[in-house]
Amino acid sequence: MSTGFAVITENDESKWDDETGVQYHYPKMYQKYLEPGTKVLYYKGRIKDKKFESERLSSDPHYFAVAEISHIERVDGEQPGELIAYIDGYREFSEAVPHKVDGEPLENIPEKQKSNYWRRSVRDISKAVFEKILSKATSLPSTSDSGRDGVQGRLTSTSIEGKKKVVYSTVYERDRNLRAQAIKIHGLTCKACGFNFGETYGDYGKGLIHIHHIRPLFETGEPQSVNPETDLVSLCANCHTIVHRRRNRTLTVEEVKNLIQGKELS
Repeated sequence: MSTGFAVITENDESKWDDETGVQYHYPKMYQKYLEPGTKVLYYKGRIKDKKFESERLSSDPHYFAVAEISHIERVDGEQPGELIAYIDGYREFSEAVPHKVDGEPLENIPEKQKSNYWRRSVRDISKAVFEKILSKATSLPSTSDSGRDGVQGRLTSTSIEGKKKVVYSTVYERDRNLRAQAIKIHGLTCKACGFNFGETYGDYGKGLIHIHHIRPLFETGEPQSVNPETDLVSLCANCHTIVHRRRNRTLTVEEVKNLIQGKELS
C-alpha cells in the first residue's frame, strides 16, 4: 500500500508516450506505491546523452518537480497491465535538488535494496523524506501558477494537508492504438479553442495533445466499442479540464466553444 508519498523517475528517452506534468506511464509492479492523492517528486538520473543537457536542470541525478496523482488508468493493448497515472498540481523547481547532500542520499535506502535502489522507476518514501527534499527547492511556482508557462514564485513554506486515507478508485482500460488513430484523424490542434502545442512551444511541445472520449467511459461502467473518428476528439489540456470540471456534467466541444465566445451555458 502507498505511503502517500513517492518519487517517480523520468528518463530523457522513453518508449512510453509520457507527458511531463500530465501523465506518467509505469509497470504494474509499482501499482501499490501510486494511488490517487499520492504526493510525488519527479526525479532524473545521471545524464547519458549530452544532447539532452539543455532540457535538464542538472546533468547529475536530481529532483526537479513536485506534483500529485489525480487518477490512474489501466492500459490494455500493446502493453497489457501497464498503468498511467494522471498528474495534477505540477510545479517545476527553478533549480535542481541533488539526490545527495554531503555524500549522503536524501532518500532512505533499505538495506536489501542497496544494490538496485536507484534503478527503480517508482520509489515509495516517507512524509519526512518528502518534506526534506521539498524544503531544499529554493523556489517554485504556486499551484495556481503551475504549468509550463515559466511563472516563478518564491517558496516561503511547505505544508502537507490532511491525514493519510485509503482511496478506492475504478480505472477504465484504454487502448493506446486508439489515441494514435484519433491523432491521425483529428490532428494535434484543439477542436475547441484552436491551440496547438507544437506551434506555440516548437519541438518541445510537438505531438502533445489530449484525446477526449466524447462519451466518457465511466457513464456506462461497461466496455464500449470506440470509433476514433466519431467517439474521440483532440483537446488541449485547458479545454479538456473544462469539459470535466463538473462531476455531474460533461461538456460538449460546442459548449466549450460557446464559453470561449462568452456565451452562457444553457
